[in-house]
Amino acid sequence: MIKFPGWRAQNNEGPPDLDEVMRDLSRKINTLFGKGGGNQSNPQPNRPQPGNVNFSLLPILGLIGLVWLGTGFYIVDQGSLGVVQRFGKALDETTAPGPRWHLPYPIETVQVVNMDQVRRLEVGYRSNAEGSGGKTRLPKESLMLTEDENIIDLQFAVQYNLKNAKDYLFNNRNTDDAVTSAAETAIREVVGKNKLDDLLQKGLADTSERMQVILDSYKTGVKIISVSLQSAQPPEQVQEAFEDVNRANQDNQRQINEGEAYANDVIPKARGTASRLLAEAAGYKLKVESEARGNTSRFDQILAQYNNAPEVTRQRLYMDAQEQIMTSVSKVIVDQKAGNSLLYLPLDKLINASGNDVVQQSQSMQSLNPQPEAAASRTTSTDRSRDAFRSRDRESR
Repeated sequence: MIKFPGWRAQNNEGPPDLDEVMRDLSRKINTLFGKGGGNQSNPQPNRPQPGNVNFSLLPILGLIGLVWLGTGFYIVDQGSLGVVQRFGKALDETTAPGPRWHLPYPIETVQVVNMDQVRRLEVGYRSNAEGSGGKTRLPKESLMLTEDENIIDLQFAVQYNLKNAKDYLFNNRNTDDAVTSAAETAIREVVGKNKLDDLLQKGLADTSERMQVILDSYKTGVKIISVSLQSAQPPEQVQEAFEDVNRANQDNQRQINEGEAYANDVIPKARGTASRLLAEAAGYKLKVESEARGNTSRFDQILAQYNNAPEVTRQRLYMDAQEQIMTSVSKVIVDQKAGNSLLYLPLDKLINASGNDVVQQSQSMQSLNPQPEAAASRTTSTDRSRDAFRSRDRESR
């Protein structure tokens, strides 16, 4: 068993003598620093000369001083700044990237701040651990009141970096909490000035400038990069009702679009029809006026001839009127001189029938009347009636 100096053996058990341990430790320290000692019963201390004592302490003190001075070296990475504090007070200047040195602790301390790092804050939710792919809702942050006294559930993320290292370190106890509070304040202000339907359909307006104004007033040293809306929806308790309303709004918008499409199709056609009718009316007006002028000129000419020869002019007018009347009549009745019987002649059908129509008509007549002699007799009688009508017309003229 290992025994320490001053150990009291009492049946091989018992605590050591503390006074003896302390005396042994004191002797070892004195020996290390050049003082006399040893295990003599009556030790007499050797008083060393002052020069010998300084000679033995200087290397140790110099080594300790070099180590202490070496603790003042530090490196500032690219995109970062170093803020040096002297007795707790920040110096006016910050240190640029590269190897730097400051007076060691406790005189000066340094804090290196990454200025280019993009920091992200989530408001209204918190993302779960990597790989889980889910998120946890925070109704206390996400539920907001709109202008029409409805509640909307908004979840958004804020990205920012730093623009002043000293303000970031010393003007706020927790900068992330300040950014979160400023983001909620700006978002709630915008939401309170808009209606629920507008927020659900159009989304949230950009609030980064408003957040920046609030953070600058607090001197947080933060620069807002972007505010991205993650989710905008009504609360879960009324989600189904809002979905029904959204479907109704979509149907309403669809019907409006269909109505506009129908109007865009019908209105141009109606305008084209109106333009065509106006053009036809103008043409008809011009036609009627021209015919009226022509009739007036014709009447003046006939009047002049009538004044010169009334009887001849009257007879001529009568014949022209009869000719016009007879050309528009589809039935002609001929009064024969040699008898009292009346003969009906379908002249309009006989005149209009030509080419294939005559052939088809003759074939149909032959099919209906198989006796060719009867058909020939009818054709002959028709020709005779036509010749009689023409001869009478010549006589009347």
